[in-house]
Amino acid sequence: MTRRSPLLTALALGLAIAFGAATPSSARDAPATPTYEVPESGVIGIRDAYLDPGFWVARMTHPDGLLMDRTAITAQNARLQQLDPSMHDLRAIPATLDRATVRGWIEDLSERPTSERFDVDGAPVPAATLDAMVDNLALDAIPASQPTRHGLVVHRAALRTFPTAQRMFSRAGETDIDRLQESALFPGTPVVVAHESGDGDWLFVVSPRYAAWIEKRHVAIGSADEVFGYLDQAPYRIITGGTEHTVFTREEPRVSQLQLDMGLRVPLSDTPPDKAVNGQHPYTTHILRMPVRNDDGSLAFSPALLPRRLDSASDYLPLTPANLVRQGFKFLGERYGWGHSYDARDCSGFVSEIYRSMGVQLPRNTSAQAVSPALHHVTFDKDDDRAARMAAVAKLQVGDLVYIPGHVMMMIGRIDGAPYVIHDTNGGRYLGADGELHGMSLNGVSVTPLLPMMFNDHETYVDRMTSIVRPHGALDGLASTPTDVGTKTMKATP
Repeated sequence: MTRRSPLLTALALGLAIAFGAATPSSARDAPATPTYEVPESGVIGIRDAYLDPGFWVARMTHPDGLLMDRTAITAQNARLQQLDPSMHDLRAIPATLDRATVRGWIEDLSERPTSERFDVDGAPVPAATLDAMVDNLALDAIPASQPTRHGLVVHRAALRTFPTAQRMFSRAGETDIDRLQESALFPGTPVVVAHESGDGDWLFVVSPRYAAWIEKRHVAIGSADEVFGYLDQAPYRIITGGTEHTVFTREEPRVSQLQLDMGLRVPLSDTPPDKAVNGQHPYTTHILRMPVRNDDGSLAFSPALLPRRLDSASDYLPLTPANLVRQGFKFLGERYGWGHSYDARDCSGFVSEIYRSMGVQLPRNTSAQAVSPALHHVTFDKDDDRAARMAAVAKLQVGDLVYIPGHVMMMIGRIDGAPYVIHDTNGGRYLGADGELHGMSLNGVSVTPLLPMMFNDHETYVDRMTSIVRPHGALDGLASTPTDVGTKTMKATP
């Protein structure tokens, strides 16, 4: 049994008006009054066919058209490194770190919570626990100057606000949104090691996209030449599956069943192809060269086997509409993981890893992605009316990123002229025929229509859009070149 939502009548009328300025491919599918059904799943506007990436690829006019070539992507990544304050160029960090710099990095992140925090059992976190957490920063132990140390991450590992694995939440009973979880780093990620916690178990590191605390056991310390040489090494494999794993090995547990996430670039080992690797003949695998940590914390390397049956490629995938959709759907159904928790990812990590598999770098968090001076984007504020917002929605293309406060979605296509998105969300609500909000409890990578999604009881996602980003090119008629974006606020125009 299906139900129709009357809210969509008003939304559809706005869409029909907006599509007067739509691109030809959008206008072709635009009906007068699109409506949405609510199937038995309770997820508005979704049929089983919509959960197949082939459905969306088949609707594209030019699915394999190249959106940006490798030269353009390389140039954009360089701009991101140069212009975006959330990014860190590790090769440009000086050979010596002073106390003020290191302390500034830590204090920018590790602020003692000012509101009450709760543990996994719903009990308030005692002030003494918070005090001990702050004391473990060991700020007074930062030397006046220190040689810059480099390292490589050897396992997928959490990045934390403080040097602690204790999970803390804003509300009693909340067990998903850990307020001390910042992000994650992946095997082979380079870092600059800036400080050690008081208990000696954690390192404060600066990675290309984030500075935070990581457990020391996940980082191997090496020279700058070793670290950057590893990053530059070729040939390599690009992980193109959502998550893949190296094979199990008893002989070298440090590289056994390592999780490798989408978009990772892993060099190949020069191990002879006719010799056993960790007890197994490698002819059915790719022999990767993985960083490992010795008992003294130093960096070494070991061959590891990645089965050929798994999803990887000899280079980054071409940046095409079809590949953007196919890559996004490889995460479909994965549980939402705030700050890359649960060995998964959140909304900004989700879109980052899709684009990373095609060689495009994005900032880590939505707050930086939405306004990055290196990316083409258009921003919205309270003065932008619904007509202007709907005009921008009408021009959305596959791969465009749509931002609302704290969330990002990727456009995948249209049905009857109405835009659909794929996103990693811990919520999802719409206004039902009864006039009440209906929560869908999606809590994972999901496909939904954009227009009926509700931000609160009276505003839709479109009403609360803060930005649209097109990582692969200009938003025609909506934004200037990306280098201009950092100097002024761009407005959507019909």
